[in-house]
Amino acid sequence: MRIGFIGLGNMGGPMALNVLKAGHTMVVTDLRHELAKPHLAQGATWGDTPKAVAQVSEVVFTSLPGPREVEAVALGAGGILEGAARGTVYVDLSTNSATLIRKIHGVCAERGVDVLDAPVSGGVPGARSGKLAVLVGGDAALYRRVKPVLDSIGDKVTWVGSIGCGTVAKLVHNMVSACSRMAIAEGMTLGVKAGVAPEVLLDALSKGSFGQGRVLKDMIPNTVFPGAFDDVNFALKLLRKDVGLATELGREYHVPMMIAALAEQQLEEALRRGWGDKDSMTFFRLQEERAGVELRTGKRGA
Repeated sequence: MRIGFIGLGNMGGPMALNVLKAGHTMVVTDLRHELAKPHLAQGATWGDTPKAVAQVSEVVFTSLPGPREVEAVALGAGGILEGAARGTVYVDLSTNSATLIRKIHGVCAERGVDVLDAPVSGGVPGARSGKLAVLVGGDAALYRRVKPVLDSIGDKVTWVGSIGCGTVAKLVHNMVSACSRMAIAEGMTLGVKAGVAPEVLLDALSKGSFGQGRVLKDMIPNTVFPGAFDDVNFALKLLRKDVGLATELGREYHVPMMIAALAEQQLEEALRRGWGDKDSMTFFRLQEERAGVELRTGKRGA
C-alpha cells in the first residue's frame, strides 16, 4: 500500500519505520528534514509538503504534537486536503481534540476523503517495539480496510466507535491516568512521612487491586525513586495538553470534572516551574514539597 507519513518525532519516527518494515511504500515529511534520514535509508521518499505527501498516497498518517498542528496540516494551505484524491484515507495518530477531528472528518467527507482518528498509547518504547494500543474511531468498514497497516504500528488495535471516539477514549485514559498518579503521590508521601519505607509502601500498594500496574511497577521505581525526571518517557507538557483537552471535552458536554480540573492546575504549576520537557512524573515533586518529604531510594527498581 502507498503510505504517507507526516510527523517523524519521538512517536511518529519509529511508527513510520515499523510501517516501512511491514513492506509498504512510503513518502514522508516533517518540519525537520534530518528526522527522515532513517526512513529514507530504508527506501522511503521525501515530500516537501503535506499536500505533496497526500498526492501520492492511498493512506496518509499524521503524528503531531496537538490540535493546532493537526488542523494546519490537514486543512491549511499546502495541507493534506489540497493534495488528497477522492478515496484517500487520512488517519490521525495524534492525541487530538475530539471536536476538531470531527470537524476535519466533515470537511474531508465533502471532498470524498475518508478520516479515522487513531491515537496511540504506550510511549516511545512502545512506538519503537510496535507494542502500542491503537484506539480507532470512524467507519467500521474503513477501519477493517486499514487495520493491516495499523497492525504494523501496534499490537493492540481496537475499534472503539464512530469518528472521534478513539480520541475521546484516549483523553479519558490519559485524564484518569493523571488523576490516579496524583492520588498515589498523596498516599506515598503520607505513608513515608508516617514511617513506612517508600519501597515497602510501594510493595504494599502493588499487591492491591486498583490496577495501577505501570505506575507502580515502572514509573515510581524507575523515575520517582531515583529522581530520574530527565529520562523522558512521556513529557509533562504533553500530559498537560492531554488533560486540558479532556477538561475541554467535559465543558463541551457539561460534565463536572473536579479531579481533572485539579490535575490540570497541578500540571500548570509544574509547567510554571519550567518542568515541561521533563518526564510527566515530575509533578510528584509538587506533592513532595507540600508534604516535606522526598520519595527517594537512591536506586532504580527492578
